[in-house]
This record gives sequence, C-alpha cells and structure tokens, in this order.
Amino acid sequence: MDAKTFTEKICETLKNHKGEDVLSIDVKGKSSVADYFVIASGRSMTHTRSLIEHVEEDMEKLGVSPTRSEGVKEGRWAVLDYGDVVVHIFNDETRVLYYLEKLWGNEENIKRY
Repeated sequence: MDAKTFTEKICETLKNHKGEDVLSIDVKGKSSVADYFVIASGRSMTHTRSLIEHVEEDMEKLGVSPTRSEGVKEGRWAVLDYGDVVVHIFNDETRVLYYLEKLWGNEENIKRY
C-alpha cells in the first residue's frame, strides 16, 4: 500500500472514532522523516489514548505496526511512526502549543477530513 492510501486509512480511523480536526500534511521534499504527517486531536487525555489504540488496532489488521511510538500512556501528545507516515495525536492544549500544521503546512499540502 502506498503512503497516500495508508495516510487516508489512518485519517478514516481517526474520524470514525470521533477524532477532532483530523488532517494530513504532505511533507515530501520538506522532511527527511516522512512523506506524510497525520494530525488529530482528542477531547481529553482518555480520548487521545483511545484514538491511539484504534489507529494501532486498525493498522495491525492491515499487517502494519508502528516502528516506534512515544507518549502513548500519557495521552497529551502521542507519536506513532509508520515510516513514511508519522501520526501525531494531541489533546487540545498541547496541539495549540506545538501547532505543527502551521510549521509544516500551507493551503496546498494540507487535506482536512
């Protein structure tokens, strides 16, 4: 599966589980880390943890596990590294603090779900 299709699957999972302000940012050529960033918010730390679990479970059904994950237990900001796709799931206050979409995005490379 290509990175764009994989990104869309992750975004669908997040939307299906009530992730807020779900978006993907095409960072090909801007970052050596990944081709896409997925960003979403949870309403609380519990909801954020739940979103992380749903992404991991749904992607495992496709036979893909993250190569690395950070912040999963805390629920403030979690990162799931799937190689070409890096998923950032925040609680609201942490998302505003880091504001990755402004740092990496513009109108041409952001897709909102």
